[in-house]
This record gives sequence, C-alpha cells and structure tokens, in this order.
Amino acid sequence: MKARQFNASSHLKFIIPSLLGIILFMVPFYNAEDESVTILIAILATWLQDILTNYLSLIMMVIISITAIITLIVKIIGPDKLDRTPFFKSLFNVPTIWVITRILGMIFAMMVYFQVGPTAVTSANTGALLLDDLLHVLFAVFLFAGLFLPLLLNFGLLELFGVLLTKIMRPLFKLPGRSSIDSLASWLGDGTIGVLLTSKQYEEGHYTKREAAVIGTTFSVVSITFSLVVISEVDLEHMFIPFYITVAIAGFIAALIMPRIPPLSRKANTYVTEEANEIGEEIPSEHNTLTYAYSQAVERGSKAKGPKQFFKQGGQNILDMWMGVAPIVMALGTIALIIAEFTPVFTWLGYPFIPLLELLQVPYAQAASETILVGFADMFLPAIIGAGIESEMTRFVIATLSVTQLIYMSEVGGLLLGSKVPVNMKDLFIIFLLRTLITLPIIAGIAHIIF
Repeated sequence: MKARQFNASSHLKFIIPSLLGIILFMVPFYNAEDESVTILIAILATWLQDILTNYLSLIMMVIISITAIITLIVKIIGPDKLDRTPFFKSLFNVPTIWVITRILGMIFAMMVYFQVGPTAVTSANTGALLLDDLLHVLFAVFLFAGLFLPLLLNFGLLELFGVLLTKIMRPLFKLPGRSSIDSLASWLGDGTIGVLLTSKQYEEGHYTKREAAVIGTTFSVVSITFSLVVISEVDLEHMFIPFYITVAIAGFIAALIMPRIPPLSRKANTYVTEEANEIGEEIPSEHNTLTYAYSQAVERGSKAKGPKQFFKQGGQNILDMWMGVAPIVMALGTIALIIAEFTPVFTWLGYPFIPLLELLQVPYAQAASETILVGFADMFLPAIIGAGIESEMTRFVIATLSVTQLIYMSEVGGLLLGSKVPVNMKDLFIIFLLRTLITLPIIAGIAHIIF
C-alpha cells in the first residue's frame, strides 16, 4: 500500500504521537540542576520522586503487599474467577515460584519499612537500599514510561525504524530493525525502559524467544545519567568521555558476539504463540526502503484506537510493572545484596579472576577481583567496593566493567526474571560471566592506552 493512498488524518495519527514519543523517550535534555544529560521521562520521574520522597517507601511497601495478598487469594479461590478480566488473570495467576517470591518480597518490604527483624535484611546496604532508593526510582520511571509507552509502540514508529534499520540490525546482531528503538530508549533513558519495551514487543508477537532474550540481555544498557553516577563514585568524573567511549566499544563487541554463542544462540526462534518465524522483512518491488518504511508506519498509526484505549493500555503497563516487577526486585535483590554484604561468597568467586587481572597488568589485582562478580547483585556495588583502590586505572576498569556487565539482580536481572522474556536465573548468570570475560580484556587494553 503506497503512502499517497492514506488521508491526511492517517499521516497525522502517525506523525504527532510518534514525535511526542521521540521527545519523551529519546531526545536528550541537559539538566542544569545536576549537570547531567537525560531524557524527559527521567526528568518527570525525578520531579515526582522529589514531590513524594517521604511517602514512596510506604507506597511501594503497600503495592508489594497488595500484590502478594491478591496473588495468594487467586491461588486459593482459583484463577478461573478472573476469566472475565484476562489482564488481571495474567497479572495474578503466576507459577508457584513467583507466588513465593511475591510473598517474600512483601515480608522483606514490611521488615525494612517497620525496621523489624535481622539487620541483614533491614540495613542501608541491603533491603533499605532497595525499598528506600531503587524502588523509588522504579515507581516513578514505571509510572511515566508505562503511561507513555504506547506512543512508541502503537502509532507506527517501530514499523518505521523496523524497515529502515533491518539492514543494519539483522547482519550485525541477528535482530529485527524495530529492536533499535529498545536500544536507543535504554541508552538515553534507562535499562528498565528497554526491558519494558522488549517484554511488551515479545508478548505481542513481534520478537521470537531468541530475539527477546538477546535484546533484553544485550541492549538494556544503563543510561548516560546512571553511568555518570558510577564514574563519579570512583572519583573519575573528569574522565567521563573516555569512560563512556570505552563502554560503547566494549558493549558493541559483546553485542556482536553474545547472540552467536550459547545460551542465547540456543533459544528457540519461535514466537510467544510457539508458531514458526513468519514475519517477513522483504521490501516490495514498488517501494524503496524509505517509502515502504513510511507507508508501514502510517498504516499502523491509522489503525490505532482513541485516547480511552491509549490510557487503558498505559494503565495496564504501569500495573504490570509495579505489581509484576517490584516484588521480584525486592525479594531477589535483597537476597543477592545480603550475600554480597554479609558473606565472603563474592570474594571467593573473585579468586579465579586474579590471574586474569594480573595477565592484563591491572594494578591491585586482588582488590579488583573482589568487585568483578559482586556486580551480579547490584551494578553499583563494584564502584562502591572499588572506590578506595589507589590506582586510577584500576578504578576506571572496575567502573567500566560494571556498566558493560549489564546484568544485575537488583534491577535489570530482576526485571528480566519478572517479565515474560524467556530467560532464567542460570541463563542470566552465564550471560553475566560471558560478558565479563569478553569485555574485561577490551576495557583493560583501552585503559592501558589512556593511562
């Protein structure tokens, strides 16, 4: 169907919402208050956090508790009682392991909020770090990102980028062109937005299981803003540009390799409905790439429903993330942080990396080795633990590696496990290890050039 066959309103139904989506999710803004580069969604989220700062721990504790209680009730009375509301049925009718996880999340959240129980759970470096810090961020980001996500998904923007970038994404990363939106939103906004986008696209049948797993674990990169926080923690903020260039180079090479090796290469190339791959990417002979991309986008935009459907879907996105993800982040994140903070497990796990770090001539190899696997619990932990190391080069390597490792249980890992993206805990840990082994030599090599 040629673009000229559409009427003016069809063109506007694609152009206006898509432009709004680009402005909200992808246009970088300079935030003079803290001298950072960020996106409008993140600015709105920060504004909301500032307003509700004294209430967000209570709000998140209530959300996590309500989720666990309703999930338990649904398990007891039977999920068929929710047949008339398929959205709520899918939200609360979860496998037993996630019922236990949600209950555990509720227990941890209550213990932290009321400061009762073992210090291991309630301390500022474990449960309180999640309930009083990370979950504040997630509440606000999910609210705005979830509400406005349909602007990126439903009005043709994915179709436009999907056609335009297929020739780049497919040969390089074995991915459809539309995945470029997920990557860009993560990079400029937040990894959580990327996971949310990926999960929704997978559920709607636009990505195969392998594609969803690759995008979720390879392109849900942390934002420029968060990277600034990491490099500041190791007292190297003056080196942000070489740091971020190193992150980009190491991340790009990892993205080329990871889809081609297990476990990602072994994921089924079938869609969520188990049907074989049938989404064609060929451009009809009467079109060139640009005209076909535009006509596909306008056709999709013209089919979009009105404001009522927009806000309904946005509201469902918000509940899906608040209730589906927050309890998992609270439960699994707390356990991972307790192991990191109160046991020598990550120190022991770091021992095998000492010879590798010495081979790469990274100073203070033993101290650096303790930071390598602790990033699986939380991406910020390596920078906190490594901040006291005297060598600037070692601190640079630690900070850069913590960002390129990508998978950490207190956020992206927890979100992936809570989403529909087909990866499990074992997959995530293997991917984390592989990304470490791939990116560490690259980062160390660049660090030797810089220092």
